[in-house]
Order: sequence, then structure tokens, then C-alpha cells
Amino acid sequence: MRFKSKHPALRPVVCAAAFVLSGWLASAHAQTPPTPQDQSLVELFQAARSYDAGYLAAKAQAESVHYRAEQAKSLMRPSVGLRGTIDRARYEPKLDQTYPGVSSDAVNSTRKNIALSARQPLFNLANMADVDKGEQAEVAAAADLRSAEDDLIVRLTQAYFDVLAAKDLLATSDTNQKALSEQLAAAKRNFEVGNATITDTREAQARHDLATAQVIAAQNELKVRGLALDQLVGQVNVVPRPLLTPLNLPELAPGNAEEWTARIDQSPTVQKAAVGLEVARLETRKAKAGHYPTLDATAAVSHNNIDTKNNALAQLTGSSGTSGAVGLELNLPLFAGFAVQNRVKETLREEERAEHDLQNARRSVSLATRQAFFGVQSGMAQVKALEAAEGSAKLALEATQLGYRVGVRINKDVLDAQNMLANTQKDLYKARYDVLVATIRLRQASGTLKPEDLESFNQLLLLP
Repeated sequence: MRFKSKHPALRPVVCAAAFVLSGWLASAHAQTPPTPQDQSLVELFQAARSYDAGYLAAKAQAESVHYRAEQAKSLMRPSVGLRGTIDRARYEPKLDQTYPGVSSDAVNSTRKNIALSARQPLFNLANMADVDKGEQAEVAAAADLRSAEDDLIVRLTQAYFDVLAAKDLLATSDTNQKALSEQLAAAKRNFEVGNATITDTREAQARHDLATAQVIAAQNELKVRGLALDQLVGQVNVVPRPLLTPLNLPELAPGNAEEWTARIDQSPTVQKAAVGLEVARLETRKAKAGHYPTLDATAAVSHNNIDTKNNALAQLTGSSGTSGAVGLELNLPLFAGFAVQNRVKETLREEERAEHDLQNARRSVSLATRQAFFGVQSGMAQVKALEAAEGSAKLALEATQLGYRVGVRINKDVLDAQNMLANTQKDLYKARYDVLVATIRLRQASGTLKPEDLESFNQLLLLP
């Protein structure tokens, strides 16, 4: 389009304005927000680890337990204290009692004292047990933190593949709707030319309407799953990277349940139960320490100053000066009303309970590991069966469509074949994601799950 101005003098101004306008439009187009880039499991895990409240709470708890353990260690370290006092005294001698150089009048005096004392425990079995309990508390806190990290990995993997599964469901539902739309149009054409009954058209319409409802449900499912993933990682409109096509699921290694259950001692649940047993034993040791003596090294330095106008009175009430002492303090318990003996019996029963808790934890983790292992195996077999079923359903649909065109099949046969293919594909996609999540849950159950395991899942995703 060419602009013609009636005023030649305005042409330079118009050209300049057009140039500025075109530059502004180009700049506005360049500043359009780019399409969000696909993100992998590893990238989203790093984001979730710095945002998820449950994991951050476990991390803060582990750090607090570390400082609590340091407090327990202070029981065996030296302690130093500084004490200072100042008091005002008034001395009034009795009338019938006289002292050389001391008048019978009342005299006021000021006493100032400052003392520095130190104590170093040398032998105290109860404090030693408390120190060991603090160290065991750190081990338990580390197990809790690892359990929270494993739970975060599982939740993230579940949410990640839930979004991908919802996308596949929407794509399959949309494809099914389009195929049924074509079948509905064919049924209407055949009815118009007299080659089909109104029943075929109505049945095709009913299937099409149902497919439309399934598409709407799949769209809502995708939105809900997307919001869950966004909330988990603290981002908006997260786009997970899809799986490779075709996808070959990795073989499960090791390939037998016994090797998986042999690793259960690495499970945070088992480790925490083992810590409970060790703490119970330490409580027994601490209770028995009630029969043993304690030995401390002590040292003290004290400076005393008495301010009085009567020197003779100062001799009576004490003198100013500095004193120091170094020594050993031994405390030996003799009898405490059978409290120590009953406390020992109590801790022995607690120790027995902790042993049973540990055995129960091992058995529970072993059972959960076996169940997860056979679940993964069953899922893989189901995926292979559904892959074969998908191929058969595609061939069946093609054969039914061909038979419908030549007149040996009816419209309902085509609709059934199309519906069977769509349902098989939905089950296949879901089974694949379930196997991947089940593999993560198997590692979690056996106590072998690590953040590095997500790298192997990244290899199943499309490259950016």
C-alpha cells in the first residue's frame, strides 16, 4: 500500500512516523513471552527440594537435632562460672560485751566478693550415655530427612507422570472423538442415500457425544494434574518433558526379590528402628549408672574485700584478700529407695520392646519390598500384553472399516472396534507410567532410592 500525501512537505514526517511505528511493532513482537520450555525430572526435583514445605521442615528438624546433640556433648566438657556479690552489714555490739579497739557504737561495713569457678567432669556414666544418645538422635534425624527426600522423589515422579498420562488421555480421547465424528458423518450419508437405518445414525451420535464428554473430562484432568505439579515445585505452568516414542521400558535390576530384600537394612524405617533399640540400651546403661560414683575436677579463685572504718571490726568479720583452690569432687550414691533398681528393670523392658519393633520394621519393609517387586514385574508384563493388544485392536479396526465399506460389517461393529482401540491405548499409556512410578516405589521400599536415580528416568525423556 502506497501513501500519497497532498502536501509534499509532510512526506518526510510521515515516513519517519511509519518507520518508528514499524520498529515499535517489531519490538513488541520480540518482547512476547516465549513458550515455556519442557523440564526434566531432575530439573523439577531441584526446584521442589528448595520449595516443598514437608522436605524443608524435615531438613530444619535434622539441623535442630544436630544442635541438640551438641548440647549433650557439653555434659562432658568443662564449665566455667563467674559469681559476684556485694552486701552491706551493720554491727551492733552488746553493752556487756567489749572487744579491744572496738567501740560500743554501731558500725557499718561493705563486703564485696568475686569468684571464678570451673568444673571438669572426669567420670560420669550417666552423662556419657546422654552424649551417645545425642549421637543416635542425629542418626535418626538423618533417617527422617532421607525418608522425606524419598517421599519427595516419589511424589514428584507421581505428579510428573500424572501430567504426562493426562496429556496422553486427552490426545487419545481427542483422536477417538475425531474418528467417531467421521463415522457419524458416514452414518448420516448412508442414511440419506438409504443404505443405513436411523438406528445406526443415533448410535453413532450417542458414541460421539460420549467421546465429547470424555474429551471435556480429560481436559479438566490435565488442568488438575498440572496444578498439582505446579504446587509441588513452586512454579507456574510447568511443562514436563514427554517420554520417548517408541518407549522401551528398562529391565528391572536386580531381577529377583531376594536381592532386593537383602538391602532392607538401608531403609530409613529399619535404620530408625535400629536407633530406637540402641537408645533403649543406652537408657539401660544410664539407669545402671545410678550405682556408680561421679568424679569431677574443680577449681576456684575468690577475691574478698571488706570496707569498714573500724579495723578491729574487720578482723572480727573477716579480712580482705584472694584465695584459690583446686581439687577433686567424688560423689558416691549409697541408697535411693530402690529407685535405681526399678529404673533398670523398666529400661530392660523398653529394650525388649525396641528389639521387637526392629524385627517388626524389618519384616514390614521386607514384605513391602516383595510386594513392590512383584508389582513392577506384573506391570511390565501387563505393558507387553497391552502393546500386543493395541496392535491387534488397530488391525481389527482396519478390518472392520474395510468390511463396513464392502457391506459385510455394520456401523456398530466399527464403533465397537474404535472404542476398543481407544480403551486399549488408554490402558497402555497408564500402565507404562504406573510401571515407572512403581519402580521408584520399589527403590523407596527397599531403602535404595537416591536422587541420582532420576538420571536414569531422564534418559527415557525426549531431548529438549
